[in-house]
Parts: sequence; structure tokens; C-alpha cells
Amino acid sequence: MFGQLPALAILFVLIFGLNLIPAFAPPTWIALAFVGFEFPETNPLLLAPVGAVAATLGRLVLAKLSHWLVRGKLLSETHRQNIDVIKEHLEKRTALTFSVFLFYAFSPLPSNFLFIAYGLTGLPLLQVALPFFMGRTVSYAFFIMSGAAAGRRLHFESLESACYASAYFITSQVLLIGALYVFTRVHWKTLLEQHKLVWLPRSGTPADPNHVVTKKQDRRSQG
Repeated sequence: MFGQLPALAILFVLIFGLNLIPAFAPPTWIALAFVGFEFPETNPLLLAPVGAVAATLGRLVLAKLSHWLVRGKLLSETHRQNIDVIKEHLEKRTALTFSVFLFYAFSPLPSNFLFIAYGLTGLPLLQVALPFFMGRTVSYAFFIMSGAAAGRRLHFESLESACYASAYFITSQVLLIGALYVFTRVHWKTLLEQHKLVWLPRSGTPADPNHVVTKKQDRRSQG
């Protein structure tokens, strides 16, 4: 075990760095599956927790940076107030927050934008660290073992698998960039209280849905 410490330390730093990147970083589970593929003798019960700790710490720092840079310096006061509606909503639903992060951690879905969005709310990070770590430990062990099993049996198919993984990765990142944009543009108070989808203006005060309807009616009456 002690002979593996340098390699584990390097892997820890690499995974931590990957999880700091806000977009288009290679998914950690693919990297760990590759390790299992190339080194089938790898012990997943040792490697998975190390990877999960590094990934969790990286995502927490990413969320902190999101709060400091995006919310603190890039978003307008209108958008910050809009996101605070989500914050107040999630503060009353800690079980839902726990479940969402646990589900994401079990799945191969990218979590970068989930943590960026969560960081924008300014909610405590510790309440999402535990479910994320738990889920990632289990899912990483699965992917490491799957990669090791494939490494024992497959040879030329590995290139084709890498192509499929790359296509999945690029598609998911593009979709999640759009999801993050939508997250900052939806008028959350209207959506949660009145179940109406209203877009937040790019500047100025938050849109009043009744005012929006009135403006449309005025245009029709003038027409």
C-alpha cells in the first residue's frame, strides 16, 4: 500500500484539478475507468475513496469560486435577488437537496454546473458534500471495476469506446451550459408560486408577470 502512495497522491491532485474546471474538463469517472482499464490489478476499494475525496473537494472549491466570482462580480442585483428565491426554497427542503446531489453522484452525469448553480445560492456546502462523496465513492468503484473487467477482455474496442465517451461528454457539457443559462434567466418567484414561466429581464427590476400580460394585452388592443 505504501508503495502506491506517490501514485495515489498524483491521482488525487489530478482529480482535484479536473473538478475545479467549470466546463469541458474530462469526467472523473472516465479517467478512473481508464485507470482500471490500463491497470486491471488496481484496487477499487482503495482508489474510489481517494478519487471521491478529491472530486468532492474540487467541486466544493468550484462552488465557492462560483459564489465569489459569478454571483459577487458578474451578476446584477436583480439576478442575485432572483437566485435568492431558490435559496429560500431549498433552505426548507434539505432532504430534496440531499437526494438530488446523491442521485447526481451515483450517476455519470456531469456535476460541474450543479455545483456552480448551488454556489450561486450561497447555501452551506457541507450539506451537499456528504451525499456527493457517498455517491461518488460507489460510482467510482463501479467504473474502476468495469474498466478493469474491460481491460482484461477488450483490445481494439477501447478506441471505439473512447469515441462514444467523447461524444457523450461534449453533448452533455453543451446541454448543461444551456441549463445554467436558463437557471439564471428564469423568474423563480413566478415559477414556484404561480407555476408560470417568465424570463428575467437582462437589466432592471425583476419582471412582474401581471405587468407582462398587461403589456401584451395593450399591444393587442392597439392593433
